[in-house]
Amino acid sequence: MQLPADHPQRYALANEIHARPYDALEAPERVSYLAVLSGERAAEHAHLVRLCERGGVHPPQPAASHFLADFGNYRVKWERHTEFSGYTFFLRGWAAELFAETAVAAVPADWAAAIPGETLVAAHAELVPRGIALPEGREIARVFGGNYVVGAEIGEGVGAVFTDFRIHADGHNRFLVFDVGMSRRQAGRMVQRLFEIETYRMMALLALPVALAAAPRLAEMEEALVEITAAMAGDAGRRADDHALLERLIPLAAEAERAVVSSQYRFGAARAYHSLVNSRIAELRERRLPGTQTIEEFMARRLAPAMATCESIARRQRELAERVARASRLLSTRVDIVRERQNQELLSSMERRARLQLRLQETVEGLSVAAITYYVVGLVGYAAKGLNSVGIALDSDLAMGVAIPVVAVLVALGVRRVRRSVMEAERAGTG
Repeated sequence: MQLPADHPQRYALANEIHARPYDALEAPERVSYLAVLSGERAAEHAHLVRLCERGGVHPPQPAASHFLADFGNYRVKWERHTEFSGYTFFLRGWAAELFAETAVAAVPADWAAAIPGETLVAAHAELVPRGIALPEGREIARVFGGNYVVGAEIGEGVGAVFTDFRIHADGHNRFLVFDVGMSRRQAGRMVQRLFEIETYRMMALLALPVALAAAPRLAEMEEALVEITAAMAGDAGRRADDHALLERLIPLAAEAERAVVSSQYRFGAARAYHSLVNSRIAELRERRLPGTQTIEEFMARRLAPAMATCESIARRQRELAERVARASRLLSTRVDIVRERQNQELLSSMERRARLQLRLQETVEGLSVAAITYYVVGLVGYAAKGLNSVGIALDSDLAMGVAIPVVAVLVALGVRRVRRSVMEAERAGTG
């Protein structure tokens, strides 16, 4: 059957669920795990190539995000995640003393020390074969240096796990896993889940220093906002200057937004990693061992409060930014209202001045009519006297008296016409 053209990401998306397969384990087996931060992909690939060249193994492709190879006496698995890379080392068999000879010790020491990035998680796991009874509490505690140990049956009874979630003198955590009836694939899944629980727990806790560092300044900002809103709510006679309050709010709003933007990724990632921790614990399907706290209970008492602190700080940051924004909008509205009131007063003052100017203009126009009439009538009088001198009998006083009303009316009409033309031209220009 001829299918339509493939989506560009069809095969990549279909293979994604197979990208990080569980490695099959058969007890007895020792496993070491390393999670490093900030390792560059090119540097990690080059480092893996050097190991493969030393061991005569075909290296991974440059764009690969996972790699699994058998070096004879040990195996190596590498996985690239969003923020970290994981290296898992497998070594068959076990030593006479638990955690005395680890899997990572089989890897060239100079190569292991030069892995790019910063170590966040380093852990050893010992997979004990079937037929060995679970030791008593004191014996388990001795394996973990006398520390408080948590553990449970896993897989609904096909195995058991013990750990203290502490970093020991060799810089590694320890997981002791007993195979009661696990398949090879099931054993691999269980060990990987334990490593993922520790890794995701640490990745989630990266948000805790951010939250603790942000808390003091966040409290100061909240107190400053309370003072500003109290001043805004004061009586009109005692109210602080709105412009001064707005100048205090603007940098506060900018700082609140900056705090949210700078920390929201870390807090969001912490929520996602915490969810993965809970998911991996649920996949263990724990059953309680007498006198031993389960991993789920341990995380609920130790990890959950830290995550609650991070969530509380993240929520306070968002709420502070929202409250500052509301206060800024309210204060801006008040400033706009005051400005509009001032503009109205200014317009009223301008209107009064315009009326005064109009009255003054009308007065000036009246005086102008009188002055023009005076000069024109004077000219009429001079003209009448000139006619008398050439023999035309004309009383100049009478001529001037008769000309006064006529000239006054004509001058008034002319001034009104000019004023109307100017007003029409102004209206046309503004329209």
